[in-house]
Amino acid sequence: MKQTSTLSNIIALWSYLGKKRRLQFLFLFILNIISVFAEVVSIGAVVPFLSALTAPEKLMELNWFQPIIAVLDIQSSEQLLLPLTVGFVIVAIFATAIRILLLWVNTRLSASMGIQLRNDVYARALYQPYEFHIAHNSSQLISIVTEKVGATIGAGILHVLMLITALVTSLAIIGTLLLIDPLVALVAFLVLGGGYMIMGYLSRKKIIDNGNIIAKNQPNAVKYMQEGLGGIRDVIIDNSQNVFIKSYTKVAANIQLASMRNSFLGVLPKSLLEMIGIILIVTLAYYLQTKGQAALPILGALALGAQRLLPSLQQVYFSWSTINGTKAILADVLSYLQKPINSNSQNQKKTPLKFNDKIILKDISFRYSGTDNNVLENINITIHKGSRIGFIGKTGSGKSTLLDIIMGLLTPTKGKLIVDDIKINNQNIVSWQKNLAHVPQSIFLSDASMAENIAFGVPKEKIDLLKIKKAAKQANIDKFIESLPKKYDTFVGERGVQLSGGQRQRIGIARALYKEANVIIFDEATSALDNATERSVMEAIDSLDKDLTLLIIAHRLSTLKGCDIIYRLDKGSIVESGSYKTIVKDRE
Repeated sequence: MKQTSTLSNIIALWSYLGKKRRLQFLFLFILNIISVFAEVVSIGAVVPFLSALTAPEKLMELNWFQPIIAVLDIQSSEQLLLPLTVGFVIVAIFATAIRILLLWVNTRLSASMGIQLRNDVYARALYQPYEFHIAHNSSQLISIVTEKVGATIGAGILHVLMLITALVTSLAIIGTLLLIDPLVALVAFLVLGGGYMIMGYLSRKKIIDNGNIIAKNQPNAVKYMQEGLGGIRDVIIDNSQNVFIKSYTKVAANIQLASMRNSFLGVLPKSLLEMIGIILIVTLAYYLQTKGQAALPILGALALGAQRLLPSLQQVYFSWSTINGTKAILADVLSYLQKPINSNSQNQKKTPLKFNDKIILKDISFRYSGTDNNVLENINITIHKGSRIGFIGKTGSGKSTLLDIIMGLLTPTKGKLIVDDIKINNQNIVSWQKNLAHVPQSIFLSDASMAENIAFGVPKEKIDLLKIKKAAKQANIDKFIESLPKKYDTFVGERGVQLSGGQRQRIGIARALYKEANVIIFDEATSALDNATERSVMEAIDSLDKDLTLLIIAHRLSTLKGCDIIYRLDKGSIVESGSYKTIVKDRE
């Protein structure tokens, strides 16, 4: 993968934001500049206020102060204290108000950006082709949405604004100090600014390396948590908790230690330069005292300059280090944001494609991207509406891939999928899929109610309870659900751990029926069940409406007894076909 610079990644992120969001960040930047102005005014307001307290008569003699005296109509030095006190309080209130407004806008915009980026990353992942999901681990996406988006907002947007603002603030403070004492301004800039530049040069590579460690290990941390919790029954039975704990602890330690090192490098210069600043003030005081010069005014100006300048320079350095430290994370998030969304899927009509006659697979061949050999080779099948079609074959023979092509999850490398003389393509695939329902070997059940699991993917407020009950009755799961304390409002538990295998499969069948699909695909839906449970589930399948088209993959030939025709696949080709009796007779 080609490495891109941090700057190019930031530019790409900003270009992605859109005009409205960029205008919002422009407003935030303007607020930052106003905050800088308030900071400079507060620095400048200290001098006349302290002068009014200590030597008001000298303040009356200053040329630059004469316009203020004229506006306030001040006749004597005794009249200075009250208006300057009130003025200083007003400046302090204004500066504080701006900082509070800036904080609110900053946090509000950060939250909005977090919502936008997390939604867009998740949406772009869901709209990727099925083959993309086969090739990618879900832990990578979870890590990006839960961890890396927040870091991207901070490093790619907020810290960029903070860096620019801190630079402007630093320059404004130096400019103010130049007016007070040019020598102090020069010394402060060379010592403090030069110190940060040297530290930045020395630590840059280490900061980037730590950021790469964090980006690499975050998906693995999610992966080990998913594996440990997802297989908790086997983990407890095998007493293998320590294996998963050690794996997780290793990557978590890598993340925490790398984060700690970057945090340390981010704040280290402040402590060092504070020490250097103190040494500089003490040395300068000693030098001026030995020369017989008045040290207090110069030292006061230097102390004021260091106090105001050091935080701004520290912010410049910290933002710079944060941006560099999240270079790899920013690249990961952008890799998802830049993935195209299948516009055909979004723009197609949501009404089902009419299916009244037959499905034809003509000369179908398929090869996964990045591989050299075909998984399917020259498949020709005709499936009539209302028929029961069985598929059997060894693991890896191509059965599931063939049904994935029928479901439009995979696009044939060669050949055509035709429904009622209409070729299925990117323009009508969603309409075709409206006819389909899928019952896999392992039914996914969310930690929600029975009704929500049967109507999976339907908003809760739009669930039709009458349809739910009808589908449950057809799937022969209604009596069990009605026996539960809360009936259809009963929660199934995470991953359906409170249900038996047969009950989960019947909920899967009810889900397919609730969708009112014309074609139901059973992909080894009973292979994990015992013989008695499999027979009862197959009885439920066999009793389904005869107008439904059923496509059934099975390991055991006996499971396909009710099929009109059975195809046996081997190495991606159809090697045998016929009725159940014909296939059984050929094996005798």
